[in-house]
Amino acid sequence: MTMSSQTLTSKPVSFSQASFKKAPIVSLQGMPVLLFNQQHQTLLEALEQKKVKIFSECRSGFCGQCKTKVKSGKVTYIKEPLVSLEADECLPCCCIPESDIDLALSAEGAEVVVRAASPKPVINSESISATPSVPG
Repeated sequence: MTMSSQTLTSKPVSFSQASFKKAPIVSLQGMPVLLFNQQHQTLLEALEQKKVKIFSECRSGFCGQCKTKVKSGKVTYIKEPLVSLEADECLPCCCIPESDIDLALSAEGAEVVVRAASPKPVINSESISATPSVPG
């Protein structure tokens, strides 16, 4: 039995020529919260899996309820949204991140951002006594 010898050759490939794509990092207010991968169907689904509360209705891009500000990064729409969007907005229900993305949401989600914007109650300092009054 004779065996022929084969010579293996390799061609160096630079990192930039590699045939893989880095999974986008999704951040909220600059804090990384998830690595978007192929198991996620949409950005909304990925956020929900990480327990980020974001209001949504149609989940198809036509109601606009999940409209979110994008601080940096880009998205690709898997369904064409039917609502008008500003250049710095996205609909997480029908898009996926094209690159690392930072959304203007808190780690707890849209509900916290809305609550933080509401005015705080004003306390009248004259009605507060440092010593308790004892009825007599």
